[in-house]
Amino acid sequence: MRGKRVHTNIGILDFCYENSLITVVANRNFAEIKLAGLNVGPFDAGNEYQVYYWIAKELQATGVVHLREEAVLDGSKLYKVQWKEGIQIPGMISELPQDFYPKLRRFLTFAEAEAVQPEKIQEYHKVKALAKDIINSRLKKIIALSSASAQSDQILKKLTSEEKIIYEQLVEIISTWKNQILQKQGKQ
Repeated sequence: MRGKRVHTNIGILDFCYENSLITVVANRNFAEIKLAGLNVGPFDAGNEYQVYYWIAKELQATGVVHLREEAVLDGSKLYKVQWKEGIQIPGMISELPQDFYPKLRRFLTFAEAEAVQPEKIQEYHKVKALAKDIINSRLKKIIALSSASAQSDQILKKLTSEEKIIYEQLVEIISTWKNQILQKQGKQ
């Protein structure tokens, strides 16, 4: 049951990301697009615009726009995250952008789709291993944080929404377990 709840919560967060505004740059002039209850554009080449992520994907696929560099995750940014996570003192967790995991999922999907040539396949395996390393490192820290006494808001602010889901569930599980272990025999 808990696994399904985590999946649903992450699905909701992913839906929110798909419907968040991101900045795109127009590659060419393009007329206004009228959708049911939503107008997009017009676009002038070289100018920046705020559009919903799901619209940006479609416009990018047709070559009308491209995403700004900060809207996209890549291998070098992943290496920086791993490095930053690795230099933290024990018990500390670095702050990630709130949209890190949605960007990571999309980057891995893109990298896998591009992995048709041997060098791209190798690159995909490297970034996937890097992503797993980041996730495992952060998960170990989240487990440690969730089993300790109450954490300060300053530490919890460094967790992404996805991480807060697992943190809160772990706190609940660990707290229940500790209470049951420390309960006097015969009382239930």
